[in-house]
Amino acid sequence: MTSPDSHRAGFACFVGRPNVGKSTLMNALVGTKVAITSSKPQTTRRAIRGIVHRPDAQLVIVDTPGLHRPRTLLGERLDSLVLSTLTEVDVIGFCVPANEPIGKGDRFIAGKLAAVKKTPVIAVVTKCDLASREQIAEQLLAVSEIAEFADVVPVSAQSGDQLDVLADVLVRHLPESPPLYEDGQLTDEPEQVLVGELIREAALEGVRDELPHSIAVVVDEMLPREDRDDLLDIYAHLFVERPSQKAIVIGHKGERLREVGTKARHQIEALLGTRVYLDLRISVLKDWQRDPKQLRRLGFYD
Repeated sequence: MTSPDSHRAGFACFVGRPNVGKSTLMNALVGTKVAITSSKPQTTRRAIRGIVHRPDAQLVIVDTPGLHRPRTLLGERLDSLVLSTLTEVDVIGFCVPANEPIGKGDRFIAGKLAAVKKTPVIAVVTKCDLASREQIAEQLLAVSEIAEFADVVPVSAQSGDQLDVLADVLVRHLPESPPLYEDGQLTDEPEQVLVGELIREAALEGVRDELPHSIAVVVDEMLPREDRDDLLDIYAHLFVERPSQKAIVIGHKGERLREVGTKARHQIEALLGTRVYLDLRISVLKDWQRDPKQLRRLGFYD
């Protein structure tokens, strides 16, 4: 038994197939944007940590890429990242949207989670704002039938409904511990990584379905402008796999790339709290998703 005034701290991760609302849910719990979101599947490519501070607990949420049957070396490495994360956390949140029927992908992941014997798994029924009460009730029942879960929680990141309940349930499974991070720290991601993710998020908007997986971003340099303490110069590189994709990202007379730069700059300025000059370049790295050397160059290690 723990005392009423004991403090808990530990790690939780959200897993699920692509595009079930994991990143949006983490951002809602943290209270600010620490992971990029998109309607495009497999937007998340890194294990991003967001930190929830409470008087009684510190909940560190690890947002992971969507588990799927990989078709590229990049896909294999993302799945490996997810599976390794499952063994390092105190509690797992298995996310299934309320407005979509349970399918093979959900059952595939449930099978993977069944192999993680010592870690409690919470079923999180997401996107409840997009479903009727009847749909939610049916989904709660359907989820309960595919595996044994420690708890089942319906939630909406958009409306905030049941977020506090979900946080309470996750915290209940954390060990007694003093805080792991300083008060007020919302993520442990380096600013350069967050900036690169915001640029990629801006580049994902409005592109064709096959293109999102081919876009990668590397921030080459971030430094204050000489003789200006109110301006940060950021030089970043977008990479795609084919010349035709490069043309799509650039757009007619460079119009689309300018739009990407403007949107990303506004997001980066909000994140860093300073004015930003953003220099974007774009290059072709042929079939980088299947090339071990290029994957390492872009930060996707074995």
